[in-house]
Amino acid sequence: MIIIMKPNASQEAISQVTKLVESKGLQVHLSKGDEVTIVGVVGDKSKLRGINMEISEGVEKVVQVTESYKLVNKKFHPEDSSIPVKHTSIGPGTLTVMAGPCAIENHDQLLQCAQEVKKAGATFLRGGAFKPRTSPYSFQGLEEEGLRYMEEAGRATGLATICEVTSLRALSMAVNYVDMLQIGARNMQNFELLKEVGRSGLPVMLKRGLAATVDEWLNAAEYIISEGNPHIVLCERGIRTYETATRNTLDLSAVPVIRAKSHLPIIVDPSHATGVRALVEHPSQAAVAVGADGLMIEVHPCPSCALSDGPQSLTFSQFAQLMTELKPYAQLENRRL
Repeated sequence: MIIIMKPNASQEAISQVTKLVESKGLQVHLSKGDEVTIVGVVGDKSKLRGINMEISEGVEKVVQVTESYKLVNKKFHPEDSSIPVKHTSIGPGTLTVMAGPCAIENHDQLLQCAQEVKKAGATFLRGGAFKPRTSPYSFQGLEEEGLRYMEEAGRATGLATICEVTSLRALSMAVNYVDMLQIGARNMQNFELLKEVGRSGLPVMLKRGLAATVDEWLNAAEYIISEGNPHIVLCERGIRTYETATRNTLDLSAVPVIRAKSHLPIIVDPSHATGVRALVEHPSQAAVAVGADGLMIEVHPCPSCALSDGPQSLTFSQFAQLMTELKPYAQLENRRL
């Protein structure tokens, strides 16, 4: 449930409500807006049976939250969240672009990518050091060696860095090198991994699962935030349907749906959604137009030589052109690019 305090409620009144809830063994999460304070209550609500919270001093009304996810719910936190990462942030007023190779292949490849995407206007360097591939014989990533390259490239360019973690072992290494962790589609419901990234203290980007519903996706985010980590960004990357013309089916409706249901930022990955280099441009523009907080785009110095996802990776010149074309869309949405 959420307890909505009156606009003029005193700090003492808020404190009294908080103490009453906590005295019953329930958790309290405060959300203070410009005009109103919301007291979010998490736990077994039956413990408050017989207590009429609405007559407590300063209380405007009590609203029951029927969704199973609570902390990521917009009812708990009406104002959209902005997630700080290094020298930038993801959320209202900004259009974050994460760009780089699907897989880190060597030192020079990653550094060159970092320099070029920074020049074009990206604020994040993406790159995979651990690659969960469909075939066990495909390139699996450089692991810690790749993470060291990522740290060096981020330091050299000033870009924030993000890398996918696929296991507890990968997580234990990545936290020492990158600014943000990524949970990929295949691990969206790896609940032990979600709990651990929640305890890591680093910002987390959570990709939607291959065939996950929005509610399943938000409940996965709830695992992370329930461990004390509110710095979560969601990523729509397409879901698996009967359609074969594209790698996945990009669900752009997920963007406004998430914005209505949750306070967490949401970005879109048109590279994995389409799987086709020539199709990345227009879904990127559409994503910004429907309210996405950012994009994740794969870029490679020589896509035809890429060890992973070459067909969907943009060249440096194509990425620079895309960034130019995105500017009017960002302006229409009042976002800085």
